[in-house]
Amino acid sequence: MRASRPAVHPVEAPPPAPAAAAQALGEGEGAAHPRGVRMKDPPGAPGTPAGLGLRLAQAFFAAAALAVMASTNDFPSVSAFSYLVAAAILQCLWSLLLAFVDIYALLVKRSLRNARAVCIFTIGDGITGTLTLGAACASAGITVLIGNDLNICAENHCASFETATAMAFISWFALAPSCILNFWSMASR
Repeated sequence: MRASRPAVHPVEAPPPAPAAAAQALGEGEGAAHPRGVRMKDPPGAPGTPAGLGLRLAQAFFAAAALAVMASTNDFPSVSAFSYLVAAAILQCLWSLLLAFVDIYALLVKRSLRNARAVCIFTIGDGITGTLTLGAACASAGITVLIGNDLNICAENHCASFETATAMAFISWFALAPSCILNFWSMASR
């Protein structure tokens, strides 16, 4: 009895991979990206050196606003200034927490493009950014009222109030790129 033998049939070669086809056509190395390969994180995104720099700037200017405002003895008498102190504390804590996360990500060479992490970063940046901007605007309004409208700067610490308000605005300006980049990363998923 004869056992069946496997038959050999000619098989066509599989089509070339997209990168190999691009190189064969002379389009260069970066013309086609294979599936599953992510682009590099944009500068300023979480887990990048620029992102760490933005977080440290946010924390520094929020701490400066807090220190300048706390150096005056009459800031608790105005609710907008108390609001600025509370917002600066929250901004400083949030920025330092995310700076530590960025440092960890940089040390272990890990990307922070996880959907949950980006969502948390975006929501946190949005909340702290809104609070910081609101507090800075309220403090600026009260500072203008005290300085220009009531002309009682001699009795108050107008220079300290103006400096603290400016530091809060600068902290918000450092937060805005982080918030926009996180929102962009979350929306592009």
